[in-house]
Amino acid sequence: MSMHTVVVEKSGVTAEDVVAVARDAARVELSPDALDAVAAARRFVDDLAAKPDPVYGVSTGFGALAVRHISPELRAQLQRNIVRSHAAGLGPRVEREVVRALMFLRLKTVASGHTGVRPEVVRTMAEVLNAGITPVVHEYGSLGCSGDLAPLSHCALTLMGEGDAEGPDGTVRPAGELLAAHGIAPVELREKEGLALLNGTDGMLGMLVMACADLARLLTSADITAALSLEALLGTDRVLAPELHAIRPHPGQAAAAANMLKVLHGSGLTGHHQDDAPRVQDAYSVRCAPQVAGAGRDTLAHARTVAERELAAAVDNPVVLPDGRVESNGNFHGAPVAYVLDFLAVAAADLGSIAERRTDRLLDKNRSHGLPPFLAHDAGVDSGLMIAQYTQAALVAELKRLAVPASADSIPSSAMQEDHVSLGWSAARKLRTAVDNLTRVLAVELYAAARGVELRQAEGVAAAPASRAVLDAARAAGVGGAGEDRFLAPDMAAAEAFVRSGALVAAAESVTGPLA
Repeated sequence: MSMHTVVVEKSGVTAEDVVAVARDAARVELSPDALDAVAAARRFVDDLAAKPDPVYGVSTGFGALAVRHISPELRAQLQRNIVRSHAAGLGPRVEREVVRALMFLRLKTVASGHTGVRPEVVRTMAEVLNAGITPVVHEYGSLGCSGDLAPLSHCALTLMGEGDAEGPDGTVRPAGELLAAHGIAPVELREKEGLALLNGTDGMLGMLVMACADLARLLTSADITAALSLEALLGTDRVLAPELHAIRPHPGQAAAAANMLKVLHGSGLTGHHQDDAPRVQDAYSVRCAPQVAGAGRDTLAHARTVAERELAAAVDNPVVLPDGRVESNGNFHGAPVAYVLDFLAVAAADLGSIAERRTDRLLDKNRSHGLPPFLAHDAGVDSGLMIAQYTQAALVAELKRLAVPASADSIPSSAMQEDHVSLGWSAARKLRTAVDNLTRVLAVELYAAARGVELRQAEGVAAAPASRAVLDAARAAGVGGAGEDRFLAPDMAAAEAFVRSGALVAAAESVTGPLA
């Protein structure tokens, strides 16, 4: 378990907190202000529960069944039933980090003092996270409206000691056994609490936060691989001059160009046009690399703004207001999150697409300005990286399919009471696949560009110091260099791990200093 501790405040949490809890098993603590706010809101709910007037989620059914008033003796059963009936997911298990993010973000919302749960429920949620107990949550079940209902319901089921969960050792066991093993008493839900535990955008938001962290690293990685490709193709770095990007003032574009310029500083390979094929300009995939990666950066900045707003939000229905009113609302609708999840998938697809075009250019003897066909040792006897590009092309084709927006769709539910949904969970799931694919696409470009730079250096011209540092680190990580044909999959897997772990960025930054 991590020694890091995240304190949940009444005002919310940060994106860094989410990643720390989801991926690094950071310990969760509740601030005194948050517990005070939770207790104050609960008093309002208890007062309303004692009155004869129907209040949604407190003394009525749910969704299209909200017309029925529920008598006091049935309300505990009502809250148990909503969790049991809504825990209806199907399909493969969702990744542990996603479930931990989901649980933590729901804890963040109930700790805001706007949901009306009791303090003991909030404490139990923190205890389950700290114990490393992870509910079994399934791929399908959320429409991204009225919250991520089925995924959150499976988490609430664990709090009740029901269903299955994964222990800290990775073994799936009945949730009741796991709670008992860690000395955690199951929660007995009361008015409003079942509904409050499953009515939020926490799953899609958690996946957005983690995708933003991953894409920030991949955008920097793409600047590095583009710089290596530019060197291998004997391109010019003059197009990266700051004054050229200042006259089209997109901040992401300027940052991408500055990164590439830092990586290429001191290169002996840039600007060397071949005598037999003079070039006035490089191809778009090389020359426009900062424009495409820069647009991706600006898209990421917008997505992070949306995530920050959502992290400061209390998403529930109904909500408890500071003056004691309990009001129905539509804040659970996932549209703001769903849109940026889809937007990021578009940016990932285009970044992968331009990287693949650079790779193909490196392998084509008619466009690579003197490199051997497919970067092969003895072309004809050796096929070189021919099929590595096929793999990359297949990944890019899937990235393009994943860029089709989920949020443009809607399927009515709950007897037409919930007649417009965001499908934000679906947008988040496909973005996770897109991020994985983009990692692999950049790994293939790295593999090809590194071999191209290596072949250029064999001709006696030195690459940039940062490029040489990347090549050395890649080789040390098991990414093989030029030579006769060999089993390529292990090399490519090593390249993927090199990109995914952040080692690519770290290697470049060991020379350039921090990159954007």
